[in-house]
Amino acid sequence: MKNTLSLILLLLLLFSCGTNENGSGEKWKNEIMETEAQFAKMAAEEGIPKAFLHYAAEDVALLRDERLILGKDALRQSYPSLEKKDNVSLTWKPDFVDVSASGDMAYTYGKYEYRVKDSLGNENVSEGIFHTVWKRQPDGEWKFVWD
Repeated sequence: MKNTLSLILLLLLLFSCGTNENGSGEKWKNEIMETEAQFAKMAAEEGIPKAFLHYAAEDVALLRDERLILGKDALRQSYPSLEKKDNVSLTWKPDFVDVSASGDMAYTYGKYEYRVKDSLGNENVSEGIFHTVWKRQPDGEWKFVWD
């Protein structure tokens, strides 16, 4: 009896820790990739501030210029203006995405390019690596909690 109970518990443990066999993992990765693409598109078309505010969770944390911006209200206040600036652009695309087995957290990383034209038309380009942590919200939408 003890061996049977142990075997049942072992099987339950193995099945509960297994990979997601119903394909949800790939579905969730595709959701994140689509969210990232829409986020980047919005930044290009409507401006960086609007896009970041739209895709940020209420409890977002961002590291900018060696300081933390905590919360969506602080993020909003960090932008001098919410208007799109024609002399600034930010582009990025994830090289990697992974989603938790439960489908409620994900992360991406990849390369970004930030361009700024000064008043003389000179363009400064900054390139780097980004890392974003995403959290599924109660309404099912993905919002980023770390960038």
